[in-house]
Amino acid sequence: MGSQQWNESFEQKLVSIRRHLHENPELSNEEYETSASIRKWLASEGIQIKDYPLRTGVIAEVGGLHDGPIIAIRADIDALPIQEESGLPYSSRIPGRMHACGHDFHTAAILGAAILLKEKEHELQGTVRFLFQPAEEKAKGALQMIESGGLEGVQAIFGLHNKPDLPVGTMGIKDGPIMAAADGFAVEVQGRGSHAALPESGLDPIVIAAHIVTALQSIVSRNVGALESTVVSITRLNSGTAWNVIPESAVFDGTLRTFDEGVRSTVRRRFDNIVAGVADAFESKASVRWIDGPPAVINDAAWAEQARNTANSIGLTVVDPLPSLAGEDFAFYLKKIPGVFVFLGTSGPQEWHHPAFDVDERALPIGASFFTALAQNALKRLTKESNQT
Repeated sequence: MGSQQWNESFEQKLVSIRRHLHENPELSNEEYETSASIRKWLASEGIQIKDYPLRTGVIAEVGGLHDGPIIAIRADIDALPIQEESGLPYSSRIPGRMHACGHDFHTAAILGAAILLKEKEHELQGTVRFLFQPAEEKAKGALQMIESGGLEGVQAIFGLHNKPDLPVGTMGIKDGPIMAAADGFAVEVQGRGSHAALPESGLDPIVIAAHIVTALQSIVSRNVGALESTVVSITRLNSGTAWNVIPESAVFDGTLRTFDEGVRSTVRRRFDNIVAGVADAFESKASVRWIDGPPAVINDAAWAEQARNTANSIGLTVVDPLPSLAGEDFAFYLKKIPGVFVFLGTSGPQEWHHPAFDVDERALPIGASFFTALAQNALKRLTKESNQT
């Protein structure tokens, strides 16, 4: 599990923070009490809270006692609209809301890093900015942080996601793509209603939608290379209100997941062509509405190597993880500045977004220690590079 670099009281502090957050989940852009709690915990440690124009979320800083670079560490803070079924004694107190993706864990671990770095503040060769970000689940919070000025002056950024299928003490670190671009789509097929016994007098949108859905499955198998990970999933199809009436329209929606921008563009173009073409073959019309999600999370090679070296130096096991087809708005930060997004093993019983999701809390101080060491190493590296130019 790595060499222990913390005491029991520190671990219990992080556990207490995480459980408080778990009991009191708030949805995207509603994280008012969560933000207030984060401010309270930061203030109790003497950590400077910065004034940025944010409705929810918190930005804080440690360091800055000496001239030097600025790096950022991000934790997401929002929960999901899921009814918890974990049976934990500290389960959500709010019906229909749950930290089913572990953002409570992320927040507690990064708060732990802020506490440890505050203790080493006089040694820091620069500033560590902490972004406690709202609305990751809606892929809006990173953009809000950027628009508020949260990245101003920042030269590199680091973030994490818990990984239930990795054991505690193991980290997944890789350069290049690690999480996918996540786009949504909504398609409406126009038909012409009629009595179900007289289908020839109408234009059945259900039949047309079914043909479109089937045809869309050919995109990945026939337009995307076999080594390119791509998913097109239709997740909902609605039409009609009565058993004996052919309806006027049918609607379906779903998601597209890709890692490569070229593949993303190709799939969307083929998707639009197939929808229009199949509808036209049935003498119908269909419209496509795309919901642009975050791009793929693409780790910088040099910072990924720095993260691997840091993890190894504190006794953690490092693996090259399979990229996840889940989306992450941390990608928007990496479009602006270089950095790395890592997976932290939590030995979880269920995957993300499951109503019985949980983490092994022994990973909390490990995450705090890793980001403490990574921040120190990153500031040293950037300072050295600056002195050499």
